[in-house]
Amino acid sequence: MTAALARPILLRYAAPSELAAAPLQSSVRLSLDSARGPVGVRGPLRDAALFRDAMATLATLLESDLRYKGRDRTAYLAYLMKQGKKATAAIWEAQKAYLEGALGGGAAGQGDGSPDVRKPAGALDPVLTVHPDEVAIEVFSRDESAYARLAFSSDLFEGREAAHGTAFVDLSPRIVEQIDRLRVYTKVELDAGASLAAPPTSPTSPTSIERSLEVPATWLRGFLQVQSAATLPAVSCELAPIDLYNALFVLRTRKAKKPPRGLRFELVPGKPPRLILEPWEILLEGHGPPYEGPPRVVRTFGRQRLLALSRLLPHVRSARAELRGPGLPVFWVLDLGRATLTVALTGWTDASWASAASFDALMPRDGGRGAGALDALAGRQRALLRERGPLPLAALAAGASAEDARAALQLECLRGRVLYDVARRVYRPRELFAEPVDEREIRYGSPREAAAHRLLAAPGAVRPTKVHEIAGEGTEIHGEVADREAHRGFSPRFTVDLEGRVSDAWCSCPAFRRSGLREGPCEHMIALRVAYARERAAQDAQRKTAEGRALIRAETRTYVRREASGAEVVYRVSLDDRVVHLSWGTRGKDDPRHQRIWFDTDGEARDAYFKRLDALTSSGFVDAEASSA
Repeated sequence: MTAALARPILLRYAAPSELAAAPLQSSVRLSLDSARGPVGVRGPLRDAALFRDAMATLATLLESDLRYKGRDRTAYLAYLMKQGKKATAAIWEAQKAYLEGALGGGAAGQGDGSPDVRKPAGALDPVLTVHPDEVAIEVFSRDESAYARLAFSSDLFEGREAAHGTAFVDLSPRIVEQIDRLRVYTKVELDAGASLAAPPTSPTSPTSIERSLEVPATWLRGFLQVQSAATLPAVSCELAPIDLYNALFVLRTRKAKKPPRGLRFELVPGKPPRLILEPWEILLEGHGPPYEGPPRVVRTFGRQRLLALSRLLPHVRSARAELRGPGLPVFWVLDLGRATLTVALTGWTDASWASAASFDALMPRDGGRGAGALDALAGRQRALLRERGPLPLAALAAGASAEDARAALQLECLRGRVLYDVARRVYRPRELFAEPVDEREIRYGSPREAAAHRLLAAPGAVRPTKVHEIAGEGTEIHGEVADREAHRGFSPRFTVDLEGRVSDAWCSCPAFRRSGLREGPCEHMIALRVAYARERAAQDAQRKTAEGRALIRAETRTYVRREASGAEVVYRVSLDDRVVHLSWGTRGKDDPRHQRIWFDTDGEARDAYFKRLDALTSSGFVDAEASSA
């Protein structure tokens, strides 16, 4: 089933959100969607400065949009027309865009008696949920690259009054600007939800706002799948506030002009995490608690979006990075005392086909139990959450295995009825809509992605045939796809650069020959990308056993070790049938040394290859290929 183009949403607010300021007291009044019933929270704030800075940061993440924007040539084309130039198609398109912008929608109501009918937006309004122990606001950026959840604990309020539930909140640029100018030296009160103070206002009242949205299915898919990603196992490390400050300082004072542009975590047991910023290879020693876990090097992307957290640095008590699988979001948890900010950052925008392989892992597997059994388990978990409140995974297993319990909770996250609180590591009930989202509507991002998974469902239909490492550029993957409906085979290929992005692609199918990549990748490219990601995951699981190692004939692993001087020694070991290739040296200083060793049989070469890897591990080297987020 393919995704729908958009989901119509009708929001009704009794009044616009506003800041009521007086000489000795200010009241922040956030308007909630009246269709969700009596939901809200009210009470004086103990730390108004924290509330102001946290809300400003949340608004910055909500409005962030790093997608490419073409230059507006309307004024230049109008000048050409005045000069008597020929009216080209570009000029007519510019005129059409101008007229649609000027006359396309009704003006917003300003209290003159007309409802506020705004243009359809590309994103949902923020989601506010009142829990017994906290009140949280969730946002998802317009370019689908950043998710944030800001939770204010009950301790922030003096005598909190609350009505538990979930509703959309009007967080317009006007109220954000007013909060940014909030006078924190006076008494400040938060009033979210007019139902606490007065009966709901009629939708036809002069100050009411009625907003009709057409939320793209791709945006909703990204928002819900980020929730599903939060449920996956992760490697976490603690950072001190000064570590976050040092990283932000480097990012603000330097600009990378060439790839790679990653942020690497060096995690060595018993030592604080180290941060390395590429391509400058700037080493930042950590000052947080020692890392506990297996040694690894994790490479992450999307680091530039961390600059949005700069305003919260004075309030940060500690920071935690949650690192999941390759291509999945990196979760940052900031402990702000009476508040907690959880931010999920990705290295891409628009959840395009570059992330199709990553999000393929976010759809829950039934593990052989069947869809009905998974639904039944999910229903019991949801009922338990409603009865007892936030609970960890172990308390929600209900006699099932941890894998089945996690799959059922992933399903509820995709339906919008359960939220995983990364900061507290518990599951919480949260009804995004009155009716659950059909997970089949967000299973695929496009008809071509659905066709790609149809190809993957046929055994042996999609097969990577060649993986070629290009020094300094990335990895080139070739494959063969047998399309049984078309009664022919195709040969797609693509190149993934050093930052995990597709830099070049080609396919022998008619769709690519007709339009290239202008209409997006064909289903054969997407199928090859997902098949390659699945094959790599299967190889990583197999290589941990003797039986799995016996099947490996070609592989390349990179190991690194940080010396006392700060220099990083890089050791690269490759297995290619009966040949073992070694390459080692200090990163960025010397040309690496090379050695090739030939063996009589592939078994001898494989044994020597794994013995070399074990020797590197025992001498303090860390596998840099183990994880990349």
